Amino acid sequence: MRKVIASVYTTLDGFIDDPHLWSLKYWTDEAAAYSHDQLFASDALLMGRVTYEGFALAWPGRTGEFADRMNGMPKYVVSSTLDKADEWHNTSVIPGGEVVGTVAELKRRPGRQMLIYGCGRLTDTLMEHGLLDEYRIWVHPRILGRGRRLFREGTDARLRLLDTLRFSSGVVVLSYAPQDPSPTT
Repeated sequence: MRKVIASVYTTLDGFIDDPHLWSLKYWTDEAAAYSHDQLFASDALLMGRVTYEGFALAWPGRTGEFADRMNGMPKYVVSSTLDKADEWHNTSVIPGGEVVGTVAELKRRPGRQMLIYGCGRLTDTLMEHGLLDEYRIWVHPRILGRGRRLFREGTDARLRLLDTLRFSSGVVVLSYAPQDPSPTT
């Protein structure tokens, strides 16, 4: 069964808004190699509408090995407002009410992992239904003090640490797998 991996940038104090404004100064060859390997281990992208809209503006005009991979692979955008996703080649819309069944079906198909960039309602929904296999949380040595949190208020989940990776820039990638809740006693 294919895995669904969420890769998300966060500040040390847990904020994820606008990573392009604060994460680029920590970008190194190590981070680029890890990001490359992560993308090339995937054969599909899953995303919410907001991520799709930002990526659809940025990626279609880019070229090079990484961009060609992003642009060529199947992409699935989950949205209750979009009917079509014509702005980015090879993108299909999954209606919001069908995300659980559709992602479960995609996981059963043969292939590599499916990658989600970012964290939000999509990852929350997938985790709640046992469809998210791993978080790769890129913790940046930056305190922002405001914005949208990595996990929404009310999120209650147990995670199991899979791996840690430290880059020379001070960024640490923490890989976690969601776990079933422990029985209460």
